[in-house]
Amino acid sequence: MQTSKVYTGIDVSKAALDVAVYGKVERHSFTNDEQGISQLVSWLKGLNPEMVVMEATGGLETPLVAALGVAGVPVAVVNPRQVRDFAKSIGRLAKTDALDAEVIAHFGAVADLKPRPLPDAMTRELAAVLARRRQVLEMLTAERNRLGTALSHVTERIRVHILWLEEELDKLNNDLSHIIRESPAWREKDDLLRSVPGVGPVLSTTLLADLPELGTLNRRQIAALVGVAPFNRDSGMLRGRRTVWGGRADVRGALYMGTLVATRYNPVIRRFYQHLCASGKMKKVALVACMRKFITILNAILRHHTPWSEPVFQLIGPCS
Repeated sequence: MQTSKVYTGIDVSKAALDVAVYGKVERHSFTNDEQGISQLVSWLKGLNPEMVVMEATGGLETPLVAALGVAGVPVAVVNPRQVRDFAKSIGRLAKTDALDAEVIAHFGAVADLKPRPLPDAMTRELAAVLARRRQVLEMLTAERNRLGTALSHVTERIRVHILWLEEELDKLNNDLSHIIRESPAWREKDDLLRSVPGVGPVLSTTLLADLPELGTLNRRQIAALVGVAPFNRDSGMLRGRRTVWGGRADVRGALYMGTLVATRYNPVIRRFYQHLCASGKMKKVALVACMRKFITILNAILRHHTPWSEPVFQLIGPCS
């Protein structure tokens, strides 16, 4: 593929930022710290790239993405699985940080990527607190599981740690509530989302922090972004089973729990779930379909700035 546009791939690790430019043999490496990021941003600004592409690495990429956004350099953060599948498709099976950067740059050149908008400071703060809350919940679950099989001489230590984790979780919940109520825009969105039966504080906060596109896309786009849109698996005469994959796992996890509640307390979702089950759908399949319908409702609620009510949903839901 011949192109005059510059596409740059960056492999992000804890210690280094390995950089490759598509179509060129030169490779560069910078330290993943304040000085290295500053040097990399200055170098990239001189290249004037069409797109800088990197994989999502659980937060290691966040400082670099923020620095590039402030500098006005277009950046896209992609799912690592997409890059791995692309590498397999072109026969690049060897794996080093430098080779990964080359593959990422190549992927950026051939894929139709859109620059990632830079979250504002409050959004980054909310996302950081929410991520920490998830970590504390994971530790709390692990410690509670250990308590049942622990020997007596460590049981008390585990109980002390559980007590500390519970207190930390309460503080994080209070911080999340404070951040949301501090912003008039977020407060309005939170009130709108919480008006829908099945939406609690965790789901509302997760959507605000991790799905800022909610209310700005159509129903098919938002379902695909979350990862609850079915994809065809057809070839010739074969008609494969439709499956869902990809998307934002943290959002999907929170949406799953909210949908479970909605199948009991939200009249629209409850009737839809019962109809699917009565039609012979497996409960898991029916629940995923309900997740897709639920996120469509929430998308419509924010798009139309209208609190939940069943008659209103009947008007705005199908066209959103």
